[in-house]
Amino acid sequence: MTRPIDSLSPAPAQALSAPSEQAIATQARKAEHIRVCLEENVQSHLTTGLERYRFTHCCLPELAPADLNLHTTFLGKALAAPLLISSMTGGTDLARVINLRLAAAAQRHGLAMGVGSQRVAIENPEVVSTFAVRSVAPDILLFANLGAVQLNYTYGVEECLRVVDWLRADALVLHLNPLQECVQTRGDRNFRGLFDKIAALCNALPVPVIAKEVGNGISARMAQRLVDCGVGAIDVAGAGGTSWARVESERAQDPLQRRLGNTFANWGIPTADCITSIRAIAPQVPLIASGGLRNGLDVAKAIALGADLGGLALPFLQAAADSDAALDELIKALIAELNTVLLCTGSAALRDLREPGILVKAGAGME
Repeated sequence: MTRPIDSLSPAPAQALSAPSEQAIATQARKAEHIRVCLEENVQSHLTTGLERYRFTHCCLPELAPADLNLHTTFLGKALAAPLLISSMTGGTDLARVINLRLAAAAQRHGLAMGVGSQRVAIENPEVVSTFAVRSVAPDILLFANLGAVQLNYTYGVEECLRVVDWLRADALVLHLNPLQECVQTRGDRNFRGLFDKIAALCNALPVPVIAKEVGNGISARMAQRLVDCGVGAIDVAGAGGTSWARVESERAQDPLQRRLGNTFANWGIPTADCITSIRAIAPQVPLIASGGLRNGLDVAKAIALGADLGGLALPFLQAAADSDAALDELIKALIAELNTVLLCTGSAALRDLREPGILVKAGAGME
């Protein structure tokens, strides 16, 4: 029987040997992020915008459950359902347990997964194992992760290759988080010249680069510039879910940083607006919708609007903090919700959700 996460003692093999002061601070921040997300109310007061849409109910779908197909591909890899366990954590003993539980669940159910920022592992390679999940998930679509801003703070192709190799990852997420860095005490705030550095990185890496926000959204204009740089996919990570301004405000000891977090807690572009605007200018780019998705109905709406995958973070974190069984229950519920949308809209496959009239603006008339 799986024990709750907070009852698990650190594995002896994970003992750290004299990490640097900076690495210790980064690890402490990672641990605080987990605690704050699980214990505090750090949700944005903005909505995702998905509530503005509804599916047209089909009372006679002419389908049976055996006809429904949630399978898809992303970046050339097959998935059993259009679900991504979004990038969350790593760098601590508790994060190691969370990542292993998440990865094992992704393997069982054929889902994609990203890990949290691996900057802490660059600073202290002793914690690489808190991200390494291939032992329990040899087949999943797996994303490594670094902050794009670190390309202005001594990181380059070598460090990016290192985090990809450590994970045997299929792609590298470069997360874009200017607001979080502004609110975070001693955050890294030099974002100058990054488009050129991202373009050079995309050209040098042997795996695709995914540009991802962290909860404030990617606009169509920024998406076009990122595509022009060569990124292989975009994760909109729009507003409507966890507010990292709120998270950093909860952690802040400095009154100014706490004020900044509260002032900008509801900053960003709602997830639905990100999807529709990006699809209008980049119809072919692989697109992940994340930011406030909480159930299979949200994922289905995001796909109907043009996303290829739906990414969830907080629901998976909460389940992983409980047990493997809780993760399985969550994933089964998400899949049941997706299948219900397919059946009740008369859609045999995910692509059918994009047929005209299937998803309409709430309040719009029907034939």
